[in-house]
Amino acid sequence: MSPQIYINGKYYSKEDAKISVYDHGLLYGDGVFEGMRTYSGNVFRLVEHIDRLYESARAILLTIPMSKQEMIDAVNNTVKLSGLTDSYIRLVITRGAGSLGLDPNRTSDPQVIIIVDLIALYDRKYYDEGLKIITASTIRNHPAALSPRIKSLNYLNNIMAKIEGLQAGCMEAIMLNHKGEVAECTGDNIFIVKKGQLMTPPTDAGILEGITRNAILELARELKIPASESTLTRHDLLVADECFLTGSAAEVIPVVSIDSRPIGDGKVGKTTRFLMGEFKKLVVR
Repeated sequence: MSPQIYINGKYYSKEDAKISVYDHGLLYGDGVFEGMRTYSGNVFRLVEHIDRLYESARAILLTIPMSKQEMIDAVNNTVKLSGLTDSYIRLVITRGAGSLGLDPNRTSDPQVIIIVDLIALYDRKYYDEGLKIITASTIRNHPAALSPRIKSLNYLNNIMAKIEGLQAGCMEAIMLNHKGEVAECTGDNIFIVKKGQLMTPPTDAGILEGITRNAILELARELKIPASESTLTRHDLLVADECFLTGSAAEVIPVVSIDSRPIGDGKVGKTTRFLMGEFKKLVVR
């Protein structure tokens, strides 16, 4: 099986898929995207992802040149053509090719790109043993500058925090917001468990409202696990009993150490393991 790449209604191999170097998605990060997973050939929460994509596009005044249903059909067909049953999907919408200037009115033909390929964000051992992460000095962009709920192509803020984590020997890094509160990690949302209570930062903490994050909150309600969206500080993380991250690519992955300090007993917690198992059941429903 090989990756399939859809660009504006046509399909290409990885080697042949190309867009213009004048595309404003490349030149200025002007565009939006979604990352999705398939399980047994089915895209997990496809409608929610497409809704968020169109909301992001609308927020930056980018018109997607196809309807939501056409987009859903294009994603499903690209998955089918790939032959991959368990895969990762990157859906990208760029502003299109234009001039060497910021003016979006000089662009034309927004590019719709759908990539279906394999992904393994973390080694299996990290799901069994947990991640060690740090708090980055790079904070989330101020929400008054650009809403964190827009999943844009400009991820430099997150990349700089990711570099901090990697330089510290960690696969992920926590990002605080402009008030010093916990927001999210560079590519994942964050949860803690304290005295049986599940907590995650609220949307007004400057986070991207993750699809997997919301799935975990829904699962918690179904399973009668007390859960809340609560303002969290770094102190709250350090004294938590358990911690885990969520994301489309990461799914649910435990954290056992933050800033070289063990979380709880330094091992994957019981609630975390339980939710990891329940999430696995959810994605194959």
